[in-house]
Amino acid sequence: MINHEENASVEANVEPNEQPVVAKTSNVVATGNDGNAEFDWETFAEEGFYSKNKKADVEAMYDLTLSSVGEGEVVDGTVISMNKREVVINIGFKSEGVISLNEFRYNPDLKNGDVVEVYVETQEDKKGQLVLSHKKARALRSWDRVNQALEKDEIIKGYIKCRTKGGMIVDVFGIEAFLPGSQIDVKPIRDYDMYVGKTMEFKVVKINQEYKNVVVSHKALIEAELEQQKKDIIAKLEKGQVLEGTVKNITSYGVFIDLGGVDGLIHITDLSWGRVSHPEEIVQLDQKLNVVILDFDDAKKRIALGLKQLTSHPWDSLDTNLKVGDVAKGKVVVIADYGAFIEIAPGVEGLIHVSEMSWSQHLRSAQEFLKVGDIVDAQILTLDRDERKMSLGIKQLKTDPWSSIDAKYPIGSRHSAKVRNFTSFGVFVEIEEGVDGLIHISDLSWTKKIKHPAEFTTVGADIDVTVLEIDKDNRRLSLGHKQLEENPWDVFETLFTVDSVHEGTIIDVFDKGAVVALPYGVEGFVTPKHLVKEDGSNGKVDEKLEFKVIEFNKAAKRIILSHSRVFEDVRKSDDKAEKKTKENTTQKAVKKLKANLEKTTLGDISELAALKTELEDNQKSKKKESAD
Repeated sequence: MINHEENASVEANVEPNEQPVVAKTSNVVATGNDGNAEFDWETFAEEGFYSKNKKADVEAMYDLTLSSVGEGEVVDGTVISMNKREVVINIGFKSEGVISLNEFRYNPDLKNGDVVEVYVETQEDKKGQLVLSHKKARALRSWDRVNQALEKDEIIKGYIKCRTKGGMIVDVFGIEAFLPGSQIDVKPIRDYDMYVGKTMEFKVVKINQEYKNVVVSHKALIEAELEQQKKDIIAKLEKGQVLEGTVKNITSYGVFIDLGGVDGLIHITDLSWGRVSHPEEIVQLDQKLNVVILDFDDAKKRIALGLKQLTSHPWDSLDTNLKVGDVAKGKVVVIADYGAFIEIAPGVEGLIHVSEMSWSQHLRSAQEFLKVGDIVDAQILTLDRDERKMSLGIKQLKTDPWSSIDAKYPIGSRHSAKVRNFTSFGVFVEIEEGVDGLIHISDLSWTKKIKHPAEFTTVGADIDVTVLEIDKDNRRLSLGHKQLEENPWDVFETLFTVDSVHEGTIIDVFDKGAVVALPYGVEGFVTPKHLVKEDGSNGKVDEKLEFKVIEFNKAAKRIILSHSRVFEDVRKSDDKAEKKTKENTTQKAVKKLKANLEKTTLGDISELAALKTELEDNQKSKKKESAD
């Protein structure tokens, strides 16, 4: 720090070997060579060598040599020295200011003689030091300078302070601006940390005046140059041309290649003749490789590239001796519901349709037989080299179970099967893979009336069957379940004879009648008029009653029942017995009358008349019953 003392030397005009002569002004005594005059020390102590007026004049002259600055002002200063920690700035004031070097980290090229803007915080602190700030000066002027840089499309410098979500924070004129990751370079950035602490050139691309947000871009500086390079490169492109490029970016759908200023895309399907799940299986970032131009668009500047086209198609090099019927080994690369694609060589695939995976006629999903990555042997069923198509089969490597169906499943043999599905007329079952059969609904039970197979069994359940019929040509088996037991109707014929009475339970009632469960698991049918009870009401579900068999049909497996017949027949039987008793009584009375006729007197006439009336009444009653 340079200090300028108030007691300036007065020796400027004194000749050599002469003592200074002090002219007394006011109370100061001048002294001569003799040194005898009395010196006024009190006045000297108060005023020094100058009088008050003279001192004021000297101070005014000195002030003219210094800058006039006030606290809170922004002024320009010159760098006069610097070290690793501090920068000394001269603003033309009576003392220099010292600023931390950290405030200039955005400008690593700072050197002595550079003019910088500073903010005067204090003209003189407790230590007599001028206090300056470059950071505050930049902040005060930064907003105007940023807006000016945007308007004039200026290139500015900024210091990258740190990373943030989606990009970087850049110090520009003391303002924290945002640098998006996509605006750092034309190439995708994989390591953002390498830019932290660097000073780079930028362009201001967006300013939010309301929120004081600034967005800058480094990419914008080089895009114009790259745009011209793209035009030059595209102008020289030709389809089929082979170029060297660098893998710039890898996506799920393809690979972007840098061709030296312009990008092209290799679609995933053009990477390899074989199937590719992800491009990373074929290429790596920054890898250099040769590519062929498939197509390009001058207007949209799109370039379609290919990698697999640089090699011959695998079908062209397929073994010429390979033919239909041969067995090939391959890897399952794709699974679909309808089948699986097998790669027998890179780029050479064949389809195994789901129908060629099993001898079973139940078409299922291919996932039940194979999965991606499986290595399988398959027989070539069709081969078209021109169309580059091939169909394969794996069931052909197994013996067809129908070739020996007669020996393995003869008529009358018993087996266990699995229920596969239902129809309204029966149940389809599978005895073994590829061997299916049908149990007709009428062959499920001897006794139960089954309306739908779901009432009898469930899909996936095991069921015992016997072979009833074999149709080898159409690959069909007729099976039965009830035939595993003796026909109970042979026994029912002797038990449920006509007019026999049995206790039964009503299990179902509908418009046309009711179904009755009889002993031994057999069921009978009752019409509505035969379901009427003695009190006139109808039988209900779960009600137990006595039923008389009025019809038994063994062939149709049908039993017709009646409840009303039970009590009606009893009533008729009682009426017949009563009638017979009356007839016997009448006959006895007639015989008695005839025996006593000759003895009859006039006094007996009235008794005879009464007997006659009784006989007539009996005859009328008999005629009425006959009429009913």
